[in-house]
Amino acid sequence: MRSPSRISPPQTENHTQPNTIKTVVTPQRASGGFALLDSLQRHGVEYIFGYPGGAILPIYDDLYKVEATSGIKHILVRHEQGASHAADGYARATGKVGVCFGTSGPGATNLVTGIATAYMDSIPMIVVTGQVPRASIGTDAFQETDIYGITLPIVKHSYVVRDPKDMARIVAEAFHIASTGRPGPVLIDVPKDVALEEFDYVPVEPGSVKLRGYRPTVKGNPRQINAAIQLISESRRPLLYVGGGAIAAGAHEEVKELAELFNIPVTTTLMGIGIFDEHHPLALGMLGMHGTAYANFAVTDCDLLICVGARFDDRVTGKLDEFASKAKVIHIDIDPAEVGKNRVPDVPIVGDVRNVLSDLLRRCKHTGTKGTPNQNQEWLNLVNRWREDYPLVVPHNPDSISPQEVIVEVGRQAPDAFYTTDVGQHQMWAAQFLKNGPRRWISSAGLGTMGFGVPAAMGAKAAFPDEEVICISGDASFQMCLQELGTLAQYGLNVKTIILNNGWQGMVRQWQQAFYGERYSCSNMEVGMPDVEYLAKAYGIKGMVIRKREELQDAIAEMLAYDGPVVVDVRVTRDENCYPMVAPGKNNAQMIGLPKQSPKTSTEPVYCSNCGSKNLPTHNFCSECGTKL
Repeated sequence: MRSPSRISPPQTENHTQPNTIKTVVTPQRASGGFALLDSLQRHGVEYIFGYPGGAILPIYDDLYKVEATSGIKHILVRHEQGASHAADGYARATGKVGVCFGTSGPGATNLVTGIATAYMDSIPMIVVTGQVPRASIGTDAFQETDIYGITLPIVKHSYVVRDPKDMARIVAEAFHIASTGRPGPVLIDVPKDVALEEFDYVPVEPGSVKLRGYRPTVKGNPRQINAAIQLISESRRPLLYVGGGAIAAGAHEEVKELAELFNIPVTTTLMGIGIFDEHHPLALGMLGMHGTAYANFAVTDCDLLICVGARFDDRVTGKLDEFASKAKVIHIDIDPAEVGKNRVPDVPIVGDVRNVLSDLLRRCKHTGTKGTPNQNQEWLNLVNRWREDYPLVVPHNPDSISPQEVIVEVGRQAPDAFYTTDVGQHQMWAAQFLKNGPRRWISSAGLGTMGFGVPAAMGAKAAFPDEEVICISGDASFQMCLQELGTLAQYGLNVKTIILNNGWQGMVRQWQQAFYGERYSCSNMEVGMPDVEYLAKAYGIKGMVIRKREELQDAIAEMLAYDGPVVVDVRVTRDENCYPMVAPGKNNAQMIGLPKQSPKTSTEPVYCSNCGSKNLPTHNFCSECGTKL
């Protein structure tokens, strides 16, 4: 986990250019609450996810007065944690800043898990909390909690609004901080009397603030970019390792162009899923603890690792000192604190990922630098052989539905949906088998937050009401935030939730089986599991149960065709484990659960049908032209 990216207390500066006409704005008498809401609207806020309470009631009262004409819609969640996850899901789906509200004390502390989730995954979010009146701060007043202090390690920046005259400036600064540099959540704590107090309100327009001491580096150093091009040109076994930073930067086209220019295979982190077309022949899927075998073999054997917007997380690297140990490293990231934190790169480049890649590609085009036809061919042949020898396996058990079957069928019928997940085995199976487009994969990675899936799906669906939004959950995770079914029902949010129900905390059970002598302590969820069909009906939405393989295809089609929220309980194989798996303390090549390989017994050479070259019988691809043998 990175150190908190705190910045100096922001200050505004007024710079007047010669011969410019200053616009005179007539102040209007308004409350602090109105100033907050008007400032949010000026920053393009469409939705606020929140829950009212005593200290934040003045803001909600102003919201009541302006909601019909302001263009802002408030969505009432059933728990503040749902508000923070919904704002997070909205931000991930749109690339915009998500906004959530909570009151003081327990309302604010209920937001903490969602704030930490957004912080770990670098998601832009504005969190507004009510606070007791200024005179009561520090007196242990009713529902007083120092949310400013509590959240210091898990926000990019924080404010306590002491004067309503500062409200517009603070909101403008908060949006600027949350959405620039490495994105992250910003907290605005508003004492009750500040929200009530009237003053002469002058709006502050988006982009007009200037923060002393806050200058994120967005352009890469030209010398370092040239050094990176040199390494790429010399490499024979390069690999692109791409994370969530590339998605935050919107660098989808640049990643594809770089990969194709030099024929570089691409693997992604859990956060990076969707940055690269996973149907592309250069795509290797996710790497790491439950990554594809061919991605993990590739990162172990590559001679150049190009890290783009990723942070060498422990779930990716396995045993760190053996991660890409044969490779030189280029690390591109906007946060200088991440460059060299876990792995010292040969070429560090600090800057916005999209800007850096654009400059790199421009220089390559200018100099005519590109991959030669045979530069990486042997490497690609090897990678493709691993792909053939160690594919992801979909089990077909005679008496039960495998969870992988469910994921594959859903992905087949809804290939372009937004997918949210909770955390556990189902999350890893979804990461392995779904083929997601840009920003259509929404999952808690760094914090691993159970209960994230349904409220995050609410946020994505609010943002894109005409798009299919599907939550993949587990029977344990689903129960963490199931009360948000009430929110789905109230607003008619057409979210489809699929529960892979194996009666366990699945990943916990798998670890207990593998590493704790099959002592299944407190991981069985069967007793007390609600009847999902009746539970959904109690909330006024459609519930379904799938028990047999023969029902799966038609039931998924029925779910997708239904005009409204649906919860589907799929009874899957109880003891299915998620493989491949890199055990703790092992390197990425030391995976368990790989499919057994049949030895190749032929000794006759194989001749390529394309170029006629003679190949060893163990080759799957021609060593000369790359044609499949």
